[in-house]
Amino acid sequence: MTGTDRGYTSIEICAGAGGQAIGLHLAGFRHLALVEIDKYAAATLRENIEVHPKWDWERANCDVLCQDVVEFDPTRDLVKSAALYKQGEVDLLAGGVPCPPFSHAGKQLGEDDERDLFPRILELAELIRPRAVMIENVRGLMDPKFDDYRSRIQANLEDMKPDEDGRPGYKVVGWDVYEAAEFGVPQLRPRSILVAFRKDVLKDLKYEAPAPSAEIVTVYKALEGTMQERIAPFLKGAKAVQAQKVFDDWADGAKKGVAPTLVGGSKKHGGADLGPSRAKKAWAKLGVSGMGVANAPVDGQPTGTEGRDLFRPGGPMLTVPQAAIIQGFPAYWEFSGGKTAQYRQVGNAFPPPVAKAIGESIIEVLKADRNRAASK
Repeated sequence: MTGTDRGYTSIEICAGAGGQAIGLHLAGFRHLALVEIDKYAAATLRENIEVHPKWDWERANCDVLCQDVVEFDPTRDLVKSAALYKQGEVDLLAGGVPCPPFSHAGKQLGEDDERDLFPRILELAELIRPRAVMIENVRGLMDPKFDDYRSRIQANLEDMKPDEDGRPGYKVVGWDVYEAAEFGVPQLRPRSILVAFRKDVLKDLKYEAPAPSAEIVTVYKALEGTMQERIAPFLKGAKAVQAQKVFDDWADGAKKGVAPTLVGGSKKHGGADLGPSRAKKAWAKLGVSGMGVANAPVDGQPTGTEGRDLFRPGGPMLTVPQAAIIQGFPAYWEFSGGKTAQYRQVGNAFPPPVAKAIGESIIEVLKADRNRAASK
C-alpha cells in the first residue's frame, strides 16, 4: 500500500468483540492488528474475519492477538502485517480502554485503578507514532473529578517529543460525548471519544466532528423481526393465544423508546443480566425482562426453555443476537463462547455505527493531508 491510493491502516487495542473494529472497517480503515486479552472475544474476531468476504483484506493482513496489551510490541508481535507496519506510517491507533475505572457503576478510582490503560495507549502512541489517535471510554470520564487527569492525558499527547525521524506529537481536536441513540443505535449509550492528529498531519486542516446522523430507532423497530421469529412457532396450537399476547404486550412497551445502556457485567459475578435495578425497571417499561439472557432459537426451532425465556411474567428476555442488535452490530457477526461469555462481549462493546461516524470524520482529515502532499 503505497502512494495516494493506499488504504487507511489502523491498529486497535482492547478490541473486544469487534464493535469499534466493525465501525472503523465500514468507515474505510483496514486493520493491521486487533489486540484483545479475552480469549472468547479474540476468538470472535478471528472467526468472523475468517468467514466474511468483506473482511478479506484483514484475513490476509491482520494479526488478531490474544494477549495483554501491556505486553504488545508491534515490531515483535506482528506477523501477517509485519511487512506493512512501519513506525509513523500507521494511520490510526484506536482503543476502547477499560471503562470500570471511570464508570458511574463502579468506584471511579480513575488512575488508581489497576485496570486503567490510558498510560499504555499513550505509550503506544509514542512508539507507533500513528497519524491519528482515537480513544473511547464511558461518559463518567468527563466528570469534573477527572478534569485534572484528562488534562494530563491531553498534555501527554500534545507535549510528546519528536521521534528519531522528527515526527512531532499530537493536537487533540476533540474530546466529546457522543450519544449512540443519535446515530441510529436503539440504545442510550453515551461514550466519551478523544480524537487527536499528529501535528505534521493536521497543520492548518480543520477537523469536523460527526453530527447526529440518524432518526431515533425504537426497541420495537429494531427487534420486531427477531421477536416475531421467536413467537412464530407458538402461534398455532395450545399456546397460540398466549403467544400473541406476549408479542402484543412486548410491542406496546417496545414502541415507547430506546433501550437503557447495556452492561457486560463482571467475570467476578454470576450469569449475565441486563443491569442494575434501575436498568431492569427501564427494560420492564419496554416490555422486556432484564432478569437474564434467553437462549436463542437455532434455525427457528424452539429451545425448550421458552417457559423461562419467552412466556415468563414481566415479558420475554432478550437473546444474545437481540442484544447485539441493540448495540448496533450487523446481523452477520457471531460471538464465540457460551451464552454468558457471548453476552458479556456484546454488553461491553462500542456500537459500530458510532465508531463508523467518527472513523469517517478522521479519514476526511487523513485524506486531505494526502491530497495536500500529492499536490506539492
